[in-house]
Amino acid sequence: MIREAVLEDVPALCGIEDRCFETDRLSARSFRRFIARSRAELLVDEADDRRLRGYSLVLFHGGTSLARLYSFAIDPDFQGRGLARALLTVSEETARDGGAVAMRLEVRRDNADAIRLYEKSGYRFFTVAHHYYDDGMDALRMEKVLVPHLPIGFGRVPYYGQTLDFTCGPAALMMAMKGLRPALALDRVMETRIWRESTTIFMTSGPGGCGPLGLALAAKRRGFEVSVHVSDPIGIFTDSVRNADKRDVIRLVQEDFLDTLTTLGAPLSREWPGVETIAAEMATGAVPVVLISSYSLMGDKAPHWVTVSDIAGAFIYLHDPYVEFDEGRTVTDCFGIPVARAAFDRMSRYGRNKHFAVLFLREP
Repeated sequence: MIREAVLEDVPALCGIEDRCFETDRLSARSFRRFIARSRAELLVDEADDRRLRGYSLVLFHGGTSLARLYSFAIDPDFQGRGLARALLTVSEETARDGGAVAMRLEVRRDNADAIRLYEKSGYRFFTVAHHYYDDGMDALRMEKVLVPHLPIGFGRVPYYGQTLDFTCGPAALMMAMKGLRPALALDRVMETRIWRESTTIFMTSGPGGCGPLGLALAAKRRGFEVSVHVSDPIGIFTDSVRNADKRDVIRLVQEDFLDTLTTLGAPLSREWPGVETIAAEMATGAVPVVLISSYSLMGDKAPHWVTVSDIAGAFIYLHDPYVEFDEGRTVTDCFGIPVARAAFDRMSRYGRNKHFAVLFLREP
């Protein structure tokens, strides 16, 4: 019987971990947390004598159509009986029932049996995570499309993860720039330099965030054509700033950005472009960088920059630059995230005033 795990299963789950893995084991605390977590499904395979024979842990990426097979194990005493294939099939059905159109996973490069299982089950390799495990072993990242004929396209936009908490804008812009210029080298120097050029100076707390006008100017300085769609060119980031002096400084910076962009002849619109316009712009060679509400992806309501890597059928694919390994959020969770069009339309507005911002980058 395959069923959802309960807290009473935790000791047996830890026993499976100890017998299956030498490193990177899930702790009892982790198992209890995943059992209680709303965006996780922990499944167990239970024998007739109520002994647990294996488990599968599926995580859902909030607000998107992507699931992740976070951990998967069959007790050595029960291996070779087809249990892994059956448990994997139920895990995929669980992910699909939860709204996922694709499932991703990481597997040790030296785990030939697991790789063979995943390949026979329809998973395909798409990248390597070097030195991923505690002992230094690489991980192969694999994906399976769970909905028939859904064209997952990773497109021409490479992935770059932000290295600082406040540089999502520069990282998203860098991905778009490299999508247009594949030879462009991305590094932390460029990341921090673009942040310095684009920052609004203040946000709610900590270092300032990057607004659409500042990012547009950074792209223009590097020889790209850029057009801007923004709900409020001057006041987009002032709603969350309570201090009047800080608000005045933000407005001063934004007005300077706007004057410079106007002088450079960069097109600016206050109309939300919509998914159809974004798709049309991409079809003619543009790469969009979009400001979203991070609530759908990470559970908080801060504005956050992402890059649109592809649009296919009913889904928009996003590169989210924010990687947080301490929270179990790896590149696998952030690369080419499928989002339904309606969900994308909702997440592309943030705050009480439903602010939006979209940049379209092109080569001249």
